[in-house]
Amino acid sequence: MKKIRILDVANQAGVSKSTISHYLNGRFARMSVETRERIKKTIEDLNYTPSHIARSLKSNSTNTIGVIVRDITGHFTSKVIRGIDDYCKKSKYDVLIYNTDYDPETEKQSLTKLRQMRVDGIIIASSGKNSDVISKEIKAGFPVVMMHLEYEDLDASIVVADNRQGAFDATEHLIKLGHKRIALYTLDFESSLSRQNRIKGYKEALEKYGLPFDQNLIQVWYRDKGLSVPVEDVLNMDNPPTAFVSLYLAMTRLLLKKFKQLDVNIPTDVSLVGFDEIPMVEHFKVPITVITQNPHEMGVVAAKMVIESIVKEDTTVKRSVQPCRLIERESCSAPSK
Repeated sequence: MKKIRILDVANQAGVSKSTISHYLNGRFARMSVETRERIKKTIEDLNYTPSHIARSLKSNSTNTIGVIVRDITGHFTSKVIRGIDDYCKKSKYDVLIYNTDYDPETEKQSLTKLRQMRVDGIIIASSGKNSDVISKEIKAGFPVVMMHLEYEDLDASIVVADNRQGAFDATEHLIKLGHKRIALYTLDFESSLSRQNRIKGYKEALEKYGLPFDQNLIQVWYRDKGLSVPVEDVLNMDNPPTAFVSLYLAMTRLLLKKFKQLDVNIPTDVSLVGFDEIPMVEHFKVPITVITQNPHEMGVVAAKMVIESIVKEDTTVKRSVQPCRLIERESCSAPSK
């Protein structure tokens, strides 16, 4: 089937190519209503679609934001993406999403492909392994906004939760119930400031109430090998924890699964506070107390930040810290022993 060109539209409408170009770009000042209607009908009759690439080359803009995430299926991530998309639609920007499955090389390739597609800006939840590539783009004046995870070696605009305060509030809540031995479950936090700040919040709560910090109560989950210490071994310590703080939704799910397997009852045997809302929590036998973020709002703020950077041609590094909130449910009580 022959590809319809702008010249074909012009010939059938009986106008010049430049008139068609003015119409496509919304410049109607010197165009009669009759001409506009004739062009509109011709475009519909021929089923003509303007070349997005050609128009972007001419205008030096695609009105497209690239988004790179680690797991598009995640509950938190999907809500962030919805926030980004809602704001971008309102601002007349399209969204192009790349999923990396936590693979740094895929993340690097995604950055390259999005730049080749001439997106106007990028929002990224980075692995932390491509800071040199991201820094290069930022230094070149390209709008980049980091999301959710922050890294020491990357000076970039970012939207992040108040991780320290969130972890502090979770720990303090348990301490006020009488818990003195509180296990903390986290992901590998070696290079992430966001994860380190959650550890700081936990430690600060212990310090405020005069409780000793025990490194053995910090349990780490590694993507390649799982938990550093099995949950049953933690529960069988000489002086076991009576409460658990899970800093990530995946950790909360893991703990709930293990507690069920081990016949550990919440909150009778142990108390639990999770970080991030759990889907369909209202249907749980014991609804879980959580520290909740607002992922949709984080997405909106990230989109607003990157679009403002594009429009104002301002790549000044900005930082938005979003509040966390404790939602008390039924998974916490005073220690039984």
